[in-house]
Amino acid sequence: MTVVRTERIGSALLITIDRPEARNAVNAAVATELSNALDELENTPELRVGVLTGAGGTFSAGMDLKAALKGESPEIPGRGFGGLTEAALTKPLIAAVEGFAMGGGFELALGCDLIVAAEDAKFGLPEVKRGLIAAGGGVVRLPERIPHHLAMEILLTGEPIDGSRAGSLGLANRVVANGEAAAVALQLAAKIAENAPLALAAVKNVVRSQDRWAAQRAEAARLMTTADVREGMTAFAERRAPQWTGR
Repeated sequence: MTVVRTERIGSALLITIDRPEARNAVNAAVATELSNALDELENTPELRVGVLTGAGGTFSAGMDLKAALKGESPEIPGRGFGGLTEAALTKPLIAAVEGFAMGGGFELALGCDLIVAAEDAKFGLPEVKRGLIAAGGGVVRLPERIPHHLAMEILLTGEPIDGSRAGSLGLANRVVANGEAAAVALQLAAKIAENAPLALAAVKNVVRSQDRWAAQRAEAARLMTTADVREGMTAFAERRAPQWTGR
């Protein structure tokens, strides 16, 4: 049975974790199929942006503890939790969060480049309540995204925040009415997809680089040799929309 669905909508790939009976908890099957869906996004030139969401009004409740107790791993070697949290994706990925994004579910959202949250979304890292830490990137990424003391409160108390609070902290790019997260994320994806694919990939590479200044110089120099840069400049001069080729 398929537990991750994909749908191509224009130049976006809508990826849906489809285990609503388990609140879209991540087991081995979800990790494998989500990894495959990300490969589809990466390897399809017509696709420019991905949108990750969950079925049944829930983003993801995180690791499937029952499956873990049976020995299943929710990780993909080299790609991390759910096949996403350590994956080096070149294309932008947006999380569209409805309902719970708890534990590993929150970490999946943090592994995306942008977050659109419904007002009633619940973001939390409750691992400390179980004697664990948020080891799928939560303790690394959250302090990079919001002020230190606020990140530490979330990490040390294990208490969730709602979508509105996530927006006020700058954790969510958009806070929308319940049920509208995926639609708004797709609109945002369409806006991003108007831009040059090589430039989008270069931005992502610089941001995640250890030496960001060196990476910035290298990417800028590389882009200046591409056909897309010439097209972008020509289109600006001719007052028309550019036609990107990814070359």
